[in-house]
Amino acid sequence: MAGALIVTAEMGGEDQAWLDRIRRAHFPPERNQLAAHLTLFHALPPSAERELRARLAEAAQAPRPKALVTGLMNLGGGVAYRIVSADLDSIRDDLSAAFAGMLSAQDAGGWRPHVTVQNKVSEKQARDLLTALEAGFTTRPLAISGLGLQRYLGGPWERLASFPFRGR
Repeated sequence: MAGALIVTAEMGGEDQAWLDRIRRAHFPPERNQLAAHLTLFHALPPSAERELRARLAEAAQAPRPKALVTGLMNLGGGVAYRIVSADLDSIRDDLSAAFAGMLSAQDAGGWRPHVTVQNKVSEKQARDLLTALEAGFTTRPLAISGLGLQRYLGGPWERLASFPFRGR
């Protein structure tokens, strides 16, 4: 839905660069309109923007969430890194409760935190990349620096605001 609001967990610079490199190498270039991202909500209504900004600013007063990259996910026609974070789960749960009744079917259906590095390819290409990435994989921390607010523009996103975590 064009104009919908998207909420992301913003990653630290080194982790963002690492995931962007993998995404650029394996995502079909004609479809790769975005940097690597960790989406908390895919489509909140534009009418919620004012309240959403206030709630994101409040959530960002907390310490930086702890997060781990724990494995890989086969998306059928793509591959993603699985992310585990009780802290992000809690933030998302609070926002889900605040915006109950406004969530899209996708957002209301639960959350499987991940960063997609390949999509819209054949199942064989996805399996080959999954096998290659799993061969050298080890669980690693993922730095989360803030929360991001974007507007969906029918493909690309418009960055509206960033809310860095400020707590200690």
